[in-house]
Amino acid sequence: MTAIAASAPAIAGTEIAGTFDIALRLVPEVRAAGDTRARMTFTKTFQGPLAGTSDGEMLTAGKPEQGAAGYVAVERFDGTLAGRRGSFVLQHSGTMLHGRDSLLVLVSPGSGTGELAGIAGTMRIDTRGGGHRYTFDYDLPPMTR
Repeated sequence: MTAIAASAPAIAGTEIAGTFDIALRLVPEVRAAGDTRARMTFTKTFQGPLAGTSDGEMLTAGKPEQGAAGYVAVERFDGTLAGRRGSFVLQHSGTMLHGRDSLLVLVSPGSGTGELAGIAGTMRIDTRGGGHRYTFDYDLPPMTR
């Protein structure tokens, strides 16, 4: 029988909420007439139980002004969560079609570093009423001592 070292309990199935600010920058590119693709970079500042900054890249296509578009993005968060410091990557996949929006944001498997190594989770983003709010459902393994 193998002895198991004592450690803090896992933070499992935890849900938190907070806000973030975002700054988007269009990356200028020459495109053919009618090509609706665009590339952007962005930075975010998260407030609340998830506190820190992220930087990312986004690819979009479509005509959002007409209610039809899609995007993918990858961003790297660096900061604290539940008093633990580290980083992880969020991957986004979103579509909008005539008022029906769909968005999946999840922690990229294996991307956690530092005290956030092993993190898994999904994030919801709400922009209704102005501002940016997140709800983050995550699991973290116990910290080793």
